[in-house]
Amino acid sequence: MSDFNLSAFSEAIADIAATAAPALASFATHHHRTASAFHWRDGFFVTAEEVVEAGEEIELTLASGETVKAELVGRDPSTGVALLKPASASAGLPQLAQAGAARPGNLAIAVGNSDGAALAVFGTVGEVGPAWRSMRGGTIDRRINLAINTGGRFEGGPVLDAKGGLIGMLLFGPRRRALVMPYETIDRAVATLREKGHVARGYLGAGLHPIRNGDTKGAMVMSLDDSGPAKAAGLHVGDIVVAWNGEAVHGPRELIRKLGPDSAGTTVTLGVSSGGAQRDVSITIGEKPLS
Repeated sequence: MSDFNLSAFSEAIADIAATAAPALASFATHHHRTASAFHWRDGFFVTAEEVVEAGEEIELTLASGETVKAELVGRDPSTGVALLKPASASAGLPQLAQAGAARPGNLAIAVGNSDGAALAVFGTVGEVGPAWRSMRGGTIDRRINLAINTGGRFEGGPVLDAKGGLIGMLLFGPRRRALVMPYETIDRAVATLREKGHVARGYLGAGLHPIRNGDTKGAMVMSLDDSGPAKAAGLHVGDIVVAWNGEAVHGPRELIRKLGPDSAGTTVTLGVSSGGAQRDVSITIGEKPLS
């Protein structure tokens, strides 16, 4: 590649980041570090759910350098999306357009903000997989992992394609691996957060512990909420949940993944082992109380 082409490529990356920069903001987290946020639409900003704390005062620093207080409208731990609403925001904030379908090897540009200063780094899309369920039961439209070297100030910021389209929001997975919460997943979470302030999560009302007793693997009931669905359905302390609608459950983690937003209000059949005997328990999944 010639020096001219390298220079043109460099400027193209910088131009994409500069075009997106006015949509970005930053704020100090409860972990005493800086994270990014970006304008979604209608004056609302999105950021990573794990970097905001309920009840804390949030002050956004916009790309212009202006600082504005922001309300936490809602948060969805199942998708990692939090929605912020500034008390006042500068008019004419840009809205990032949705990107086309991402493919492994596509250029990916992570952009962020740090006290009003623009941040940008580029790499590639490392993996694009099918829909998956998060550890907290959220349905994520696609698995998008990045081959990109970035830091915590980018968390909650947008990830763009080579045309400046929004692939999604930068989050960090296990071992701080950079991944993308896809545009479609954010859009769905934002709609619910704007309407309700939270995304419902399934609720059993039972404290669970992993158990392996011979060939039996499952989630042992260690405690029961007096007014919870599990107790109402006839579960007892010491019962071992081994199946959900006929599908094996090997521990609490698998059970929690099934208690996603789409489970609240549904009736399922739990396979239960107790004292060597097996039985089926029909239970209507509740909605997790707000904490």
